[in-house]
Amino acid sequence: MALVSKAPQRRSERLKFSSSDDSAMLKQIQSTHSPDGREVDVTYLLHIIEVIFERAKPFSTHGTHQAAQPPLDILEDRDLREMLELLAHTINKISCEMACKCMGGGDAHATTVNIFNILTNYSWDAKVVLALAAFSVNYGEFWMLAQLYPTNYLAKAVAILKQLPETLERVDALKPKFDALTSLVTAMVDLTKCIIEFRQLPSQYISPEATELLTATAHIPTAAYWIIRSIVACASQITNLIGMSHEYIASTAEAWELSSLAHKINSIYTHLKKQLDLCYQLINEKKYLEAFEKIVHLFATPHVDNMKVLQALIYARDDQLPLLDGSTKKRASLDVLRRKNVLLFISDIDLPLDELLVLEQMYQEAKQAPTRMESHYEIVWIPVMDRSTPWDEEKQKKFETLQGMMTWYSVFHPSLIDAAVIKYIKEVWKFNKKAMLVVLDPQGRVTNPNAIHMMWIWGSAAYPFTSEREEALWKSEKWRIELLAGPVEPLIFTWISEGKYICLYGGEDIEWIRKFTNTARAVAKAAQIPLEMLYVGKSNTREKLRNNSNTILAENLSHVLPDLTLIWFFWVRLESMWHSKVQQGKSVDNDPIMQEIMMMLSFDGSDHGWAVICRGADVAKAKGDVILKTLLDYDSWKDRIGQMGFLPALGSHIHDEKTPHHCNRLILPSTTGTIPERVVCAECGRVMEKFIMYRCCTD
Repeated sequence: MALVSKAPQRRSERLKFSSSDDSAMLKQIQSTHSPDGREVDVTYLLHIIEVIFERAKPFSTHGTHQAAQPPLDILEDRDLREMLELLAHTINKISCEMACKCMGGGDAHATTVNIFNILTNYSWDAKVVLALAAFSVNYGEFWMLAQLYPTNYLAKAVAILKQLPETLERVDALKPKFDALTSLVTAMVDLTKCIIEFRQLPSQYISPEATELLTATAHIPTAAYWIIRSIVACASQITNLIGMSHEYIASTAEAWELSSLAHKINSIYTHLKKQLDLCYQLINEKKYLEAFEKIVHLFATPHVDNMKVLQALIYARDDQLPLLDGSTKKRASLDVLRRKNVLLFISDIDLPLDELLVLEQMYQEAKQAPTRMESHYEIVWIPVMDRSTPWDEEKQKKFETLQGMMTWYSVFHPSLIDAAVIKYIKEVWKFNKKAMLVVLDPQGRVTNPNAIHMMWIWGSAAYPFTSEREEALWKSEKWRIELLAGPVEPLIFTWISEGKYICLYGGEDIEWIRKFTNTARAVAKAAQIPLEMLYVGKSNTREKLRNNSNTILAENLSHVLPDLTLIWFFWVRLESMWHSKVQQGKSVDNDPIMQEIMMMLSFDGSDHGWAVICRGADVAKAKGDVILKTLLDYDSWKDRIGQMGFLPALGSHIHDEKTPHHCNRLILPSTTGTIPERVVCAECGRVMEKFIMYRCCTD
């Protein structure tokens, strides 16, 4: 017995869509669109459709079907079942429309328009999902019968009546058709999801009048048309497989038609996906600004404790522990910081080891005396990463190495920190690569936007690191050797107690160093004064400093700092003193300590050596050529020593030898936005010219 079936459509009829007038078609389809506000949960419905498409796989009759069990708990939802009851008539009506027209050889475009007429009161996303649901019923029934046919007697009997065995026995010949069918189904689902996403965009972040959304909305009716047109083509293919002749099975024209439709659908998808990405970009920008404003508002609002602030800055959700305890190397919650003074150590992963080692030493010294007030704070490392470059294995290793060296708390991973927080850190706290310490009190208030300079100058003695504490510390200070170099070389305190003259000197010219130290030692011997000399190098040229220190030790020229990190620390403390004074509005004009700081920094900016010799309140200082010449001229001023004392006599001769001509350079790292427009020369009081210098030191 043979079933009567329609003959395959002629190629020109199948390809009618390729030359159709999209503009005329669009007008016709839009004329059928009259939504009445009824809502369809398209996400739930599409989930069921995808379950059918996923498990209704071609060739699953061969071998065991091992597809993962789909999560169908959703089918038990009462609201969903009620929705499906309301939609069942519409879905069945579309299914019958496709089955009848395809069996009768109806025109694909006309069938598509008829389906749009059935769906006239639904939104565009609901139209395509309901049409897909109707097709999935036919599609699923076909493949369910094909899968059960070998093992289920009922299925076998039905399959025989439908003449499926002959079709299924020629699966190899049908493979191009099945492949094309599967590809088109996948393309339709992808484009449907894209349309749904446009409908679900949050209106509070994107206006319907936004250019990005308007452009996409104009193309959605066309996309809906080609999805339903493709559904009709797929339904026709399934219908034609029943009882088809050998000629139809061998034909590849149908596969070509489906592939062409898939190409059309994918082209529309590519365009809409680009528009969707632009919409999400706009949404994310608005969310980003909203999150930023929330942080700004949070810091302007008083709080009982610091938890809301820390959650906003570090991690707000409770699905994981956001901190790593550096002392135990175990993860920790933000509760460990509740109502504590917290220092946010902000840096990127290119943090110099010198900074880390010195800060680590200060932190450990504070924690060794837990009963002292100076130890009542916690440090949290906030790693700020550039989101424009991908996070790779090299960065991960660098991050883990730094994190492993820290005994304080750190954010477990940089990805936990929200982009809006990074924006706040950069724009409000002025972070720009250089490490900084933002101080939060137990209520989460910022009491110092950057206490890194206080930490370098006074260590934990600067607790609680407030601006008021900084001002009080400066009021109690005066320019002395203990302030300048005490934290760097403890021997200085011994030399002071022994009443010795102390000479700090620097530079990188080893020949000048030899001449200066030998001359200074000879003058000290002649003047019968106890002199100790300490080489503090320069703020850069690391390799030269290492070689110089080795030479000085080998030739017994003077003392040297035992570690290059200490040389770095000497100079960074001076820079920190400068920044601290600038933050307080001090300058060379109104602050004597600032004048001394500027002089020291200008020494470092020169290409030559320099020296500072002090004992008690007496100080003499000069650049390398001046101080060396003065010492070599010892015989011309030695007679003043008896009346004035050694250092006043030395200082007087230095002053006499000075010429109006000089060229001082002040090199300061622009780290915190505190570089002033006007800086005067510490030597003559004239306003210094400002230049921009870029530096890369690899030694």
